[in-house]
Amino acid sequence: MSGKPIYRQIADELRDLIGSGQLAAGDRMPSTNELSKYHSVNPTTSAKALTTLFDEGLLEKRRGLGMFVLPTAQAKVLATRRDNFATDFIRPLLAEAAHLHIYPDQLTAMIALERSKL
Repeated sequence: MSGKPIYRQIADELRDLIGSGQLAAGDRMPSTNELSKYHSVNPTTSAKALTTLFDEGLLEKRRGLGMFVLPTAQAKVLATRRDNFATDFIRPLLAEAAHLHIYPDQLTAMIALERSKL
């Protein structure tokens, strides 16, 4: 089980759906009650997850209708993920390569080889 608070886990799951396009621009988000039933959590927890995404500028509130995915949401999610990818993976990779005296052309060749195995 993750050490993250449940509302953050739910927000991450919804963010994944937005990033993948499964929840597209203009789509209605599940309601607080729908999320609560699905995840077996308190409605306050679900509301906090939705509020997190709203605060990140991924959702808009439509009075009496619910929350909807903004047209810019997928691009924002992907941009954040790219930044995180660089921070979490690329920088440590480059630091380790430097410690091992692996030069950029060697690293590129190693990546190409590994990619061919996928």
